[in-house]
Amino acid sequence: MRKSTLCLTLSLALAGISAQAYAETTIRVGHGAADTYHMHKAWVKFKEIVEQESNNEITVDIYPNGQVGGDRELTEAVQAGIVDMTAPVVEVMAGWDPAFTVPGLPYTFANREAALEALNGDFGNKLLAKMDDFGIKGVGWMENGIRNITSNKTVTEPNDLRGVKIRTMQVEAHMDAFKSMGANPTPMSFNEVYSALQQGVVDAQENPLGHIYSSRFYEVQSNLTLSGHVYSTHMVLANPDFYYNLSDEDRALVESALSRAIDYQQQVIADEEQLQLAAMKAAGVKITQLTPEQVGAFQDVTAPIREKYFKMVEPELINSLPQ
Repeated sequence: MRKSTLCLTLSLALAGISAQAYAETTIRVGHGAADTYHMHKAWVKFKEIVEQESNNEITVDIYPNGQVGGDRELTEAVQAGIVDMTAPVVEVMAGWDPAFTVPGLPYTFANREAALEALNGDFGNKLLAKMDDFGIKGVGWMENGIRNITSNKTVTEPNDLRGVKIRTMQVEAHMDAFKSMGANPTPMSFNEVYSALQQGVVDAQENPLGHIYSSRFYEVQSNLTLSGHVYSTHMVLANPDFYYNLSDEDRALVESALSRAIDYQQQVIADEEQLQLAAMKAAGVKITQLTPEQVGAFQDVTAPIREKYFKMVEPELINSLPQ
């Protein structure tokens, strides 16, 4: 990863914090998600555990909603020591190493269980270790969610997306996947998506259910297709100076608290998703659950995209994916 010319003064001003105001026992966490999102709730749980079990000798300050910047800016802020921890979507790192593309390729994982097995095993550990090359400590995985498609038409097969202008993240692999379906992928900032849908700048978008619900995209889209085309994950990162300057006891507490916060996040997701689907259905959204055969059509059309990006990565990493 290249070192950014990130403006320290501006970033601190955006976060409303002062470098001098913090004791060594304060952990500054920044992320780009809404404070209603399950990833934020996991960080709140992390804060509760750390502060309680350290008898408030360690405090955690959380800056959500992109106060310090988007995922890329936050990653650079951790690298520079402006914040201590963050959790960007893993695809943000793909510009520096194509290996980080792999978790977010369409249908890399059969389901959530398979994704968690891979990320918490050898495959995920290899990716975390790669962060050392960029002066950042990779410490774990939080879920973003399983990505699904919203639109103003029913989508049951790839051809239904032909000519559709769909918002994606600025991730080449995601754009390639939707191009393979005949769609017109249009990357834009997450914060612009609601108004773009409302104004017809784009016709559709794809995101995990939690984002679709918390950002109220269902208010400006009539259809939700449970395509499950990508398992999207957040990579938890820490500034290495912060991380290794912790005492062994404090580092063990941080790691334990993070692990328990991640487990808590899975509970929140399980509880929330059915409620979110019910609420969107009650709001008048047509929800389409694809059959295995329909999912297979999406898998088939995106297979060349997976192969293309797999070939950019060392075989050892691909071979570490659970079979």
